[in-house]
Amino acid sequence: QAQVVESGGGLVQAGGSLRLSCAASGRTFSMYAMGWFRQAPGKEREFVAAISWSGGNTYYANSVKGRFTISRDKAKNTVYLQMNSLKPEDTAVYYCAAANRPLPSSSSYYFSSSFGSWGQGTQVTVSS
Repeated sequence: QAQVVESGGGLVQAGGSLRLSCAASGRTFSMYAMGWFRQAPGKEREFVAAISWSGGNTYYANSVKGRFTISRDKAKNTVYLQMNSLKPEDTAVYYCAAANRPLPSSSSYYFSSSFGSWGQGTQVTVSS
């Protein structure tokens, strides 16, 4: 299965922007989707955004819709998360994940169990 590595986290003021990157390697031909999840201190990991690898269909959590944009570069096996208008509540460790099996439905993109390969995470801190 594919391996993924995130980069691009950091500290930013509220209202600012950051772009996260996630590079996949290994069995990238078997990727069906890539996604971003996040986990804040004391909270469960939650879905942020996902993209189907072949068709580029995108999915967003309501909390980030209109502020975050997920995109992919198939030639580079890389997915990006452009985060604009950041809020302190966006502070979390952001994880990239790859789905190595076909996702049976659109709703599958929202669940961490649909993704089999995970990165180590990158910290995003938004100060008020």
